[in-house]
Amino acid sequence: MIDSPVFFIDRRSLLITAAVTSASVIVPKSLNAAEFVPTPGQTEGPFYPVEFPPDMDSDLVRVVGQDAQALGQVLHISGRVLDTRGQPRKGSVVEIWQCDANGIYRHPRAAGQGRIDHAFQGYGRTQVDGQGRYQFRTIRPVPYPGRTPHVHFAVHVPGQGRLVTQMYIEGEPLNDRDGILNRIRDPLARRSVIVPLVAGQVSEPGALHGHFDIIVAA
Repeated sequence: MIDSPVFFIDRRSLLITAAVTSASVIVPKSLNAAEFVPTPGQTEGPFYPVEFPPDMDSDLVRVVGQDAQALGQVLHISGRVLDTRGQPRKGSVVEIWQCDANGIYRHPRAAGQGRIDHAFQGYGRTQVDGQGRYQFRTIRPVPYPGRTPHVHFAVHVPGQGRLVTQMYIEGEPLNDRDGILNRIRDPLARRSVIVPLVAGQVSEPGALHGHFDIIVAA
């Protein structure tokens, strides 16, 4: 475990989170005790930011100073950070990072930097609310050589440390051939990181929604 750093959530981040939440309130599914399967840890990968962008709020589709919106289909990801008893882990900070619609990470070692979508933030963070809920507005992840579509997550839990994992998309043909996903041998743990994307559940036209609960140790 790595001790979690202290993050400061700026006023703009809070305003955007509030606006997105009010526009697309999703009622999470009910879980019973048997469904609180700990989210499996996975590799951070080579493309965790070496420096954080000036704009790193929960809306990755719009970058401050950019008139254009990011390429790709908009995806709202929401969920909760809970422990294995189903209790919210208040104060947790959730980070995500992913490639853009061209399959390129905002990272100096990632190939194809000349084709990067500068309107895509690539990285975001937010703090959970009192019920452990978080929300991001990003794009539907795309495949790139060797990987099925995925979104990287890191969760900093106060007093507990940092969990790194990845979220995958239900029904993706490349899931069965993805080496990192297939390292998860336990069927319930594997199921916990594969998320269906649903249309028509958010107010933003054409956008998808995925619900991804992250379960940490009690």
